[in-house]
Amino acid sequence: MNDYRPVPEDRFTFGLWTVGWRGLNTFGDSVRPALDAADTVRRLADLGAYGVTFHDDDLFAPTSSDSEREAVLKPFRAALEETGLTVPMATTNLFSHPVFRDGGFTSNSRDVRRYAIRKVIRNIDLAVSLGARTYVFWGGMDGAETEAGKNDAAALDRLREAFDFLGGYVRDQGYDLRFAIEPKPNEPRGDVLLPTVGHALAFINSLEHSEMVGVNPEVGHEQMAGLNFAHGVAQALWAGKLFHIDLNGQRGVKYDQDLRFGAGDVKEAFFLVDLLESANYDGPRHFDFKPPRTEDMDGVWESAAACMRNYLILREKAKAFRADPEVIEALKASRVPELAEPTLGEGESPSDLLAEEIDLAEVGERGYHFERLDQLALEHLLGVR
Repeated sequence: MNDYRPVPEDRFTFGLWTVGWRGLNTFGDSVRPALDAADTVRRLADLGAYGVTFHDDDLFAPTSSDSEREAVLKPFRAALEETGLTVPMATTNLFSHPVFRDGGFTSNSRDVRRYAIRKVIRNIDLAVSLGARTYVFWGGMDGAETEAGKNDAAALDRLREAFDFLGGYVRDQGYDLRFAIEPKPNEPRGDVLLPTVGHALAFINSLEHSEMVGVNPEVGHEQMAGLNFAHGVAQALWAGKLFHIDLNGQRGVKYDQDLRFGAGDVKEAFFLVDLLESANYDGPRHFDFKPPRTEDMDGVWESAAACMRNYLILREKAKAFRADPEVIEALKASRVPELAEPTLGEGESPSDLLAEEIDLAEVGERGYHFERLDQLALEHLLGVR
């Protein structure tokens, strides 16, 4: 019987800020102690994780001296070497410090924008030294609460300027690094720039180094906008732009819950895992969740382990769904394979198409049997098939 125990080959990763979240929120103080980065690496390795990710501020304060930074990095590097955990991704905190109250790359203050770019460059250098191949950008403070206070066109110009400059820096340094934009519709700002996967993909097309920029969609972020996350990921895959992905749980259109993976919309989680596995996505399965304030430290590690376990359970169920002969027949009855056939034949002309007839009455009565197909998926998910 499958015990659903993860191994590094599953490529499960966690941010230091996830298991390290102390439970602080708008109405409540911290409920858990700060975690040591090196100890976190060892604990994640014990759980079967593949890698760990970080913001610069997860390791040391923005005002840290070189010696203070090295005092943290030395044991962190040692723990990575000892455990074999990788650092596949890193990012920069451009949201916590009061200086970023109006954003990083799109702050109305030019000196803040220049500081934000410097902060990113310094952490890119560190990330590359630790082996990171992807660099994520979440512009949570790059937004507004009032239309009068932000010139959106100018903000997008400044955002493009930052990405073009940083892309040039990475190329000039010869780094093997690509960027991933993480969309989110709101929170902490009332409205955030590049709120969805579609917005981010459109923006990427405007960049000078667009080939090195993709997306890092997050389950809860798309669902906060009332969107289907699996559809957004499918479009990112179709565009060749799924450079990284954040997995967690969300229950409806509300604040960003960051539940453990599988604890939100479990049916959509099932189809997401089915999509990633059937598309042979080879990047990290990164869990960006927050253990609830109700949990002590034992609960933190239990919820981290559950993220991986739930993915493995859903992966097994998705494979069984695809291998089920009744499902294969139901897919044919629903004409799903037919959608992959080109609508127009090779070399077909408009006159060829116009000469064709269709029996509207007969075809208009055609059913697609999606309910049967969806029920089969649900029965696999519920464990009765």
